[in-house]
Amino acid sequence: MKPENKIRLLLVDDHPVVRDGLRRIQELEPRIQIVGEAGTVLAAVEAARRLVPQMIVMDVRLPDGDGIEACRRIKSFLPETHILFLPSYADNRFVLASMEAGADGYLLKESGTQRIVDAIFAILNGGTVFDPVVRRDAPGNLPSGAANPLNSLAEREARVLAEVAKGKTDKEVAVALGLTTKTARNYLDHIFTKLGLHTRTEAALLYARFSEKSRWPD
Repeated sequence: MKPENKIRLLLVDDHPVVRDGLRRIQELEPRIQIVGEAGTVLAAVEAARRLVPQMIVMDVRLPDGDGIEACRRIKSFLPETHILFLPSYADNRFVLASMEAGADGYLLKESGTQRIVDAIFAILNGGTVFDPVVRRDAPGNLPSGAANPLNSLAEREARVLAEVAKGKTDKEVAVALGLTTKTARNYLDHIFTKLGLHTRTEAALLYARFSEKSRWPD
């Protein structure tokens, strides 16, 4: 594949040994080209501005700040660039902050190279990706008497949202539920309006947080 047709990937991690391991991504998947590396927030922002990557795989904790701030700054001038966080462990504070900053996924480093590659393509195809540990541990305890937003959904809407929370595209949601792609998209538009959502990442985290306490459990 010609270099200009490859997926441009920027790696951001302050540990050289981690970046060495992540270079296996382009060995495993020839459609991906690592165009740069950075180890700090400042270097990540500068590299993103200079290289204009399609995808950034980034640690949350960096020496001069955190990846959340880097994500927010990069998204301000490269809104179409996708960002996948790759931390060492799950921290719900960072999961929710990453969602608010515009990230597209959150996987633990222990996931393995193939899982990271799969996540990159899922995100580029319009999905969101969250590590099962993150989904399981997402804050979900509602205060006594608090309304669960998922309870406002009809059963079919809840099923659509559940599939979106798995990182599926509109087409994949449609196949899973026996719908047309247009119908799945219409359901999703209605869900977003009803719940005040703006992105699939917000939808995935909302479902992770409230699904076990809803009338539509998994």
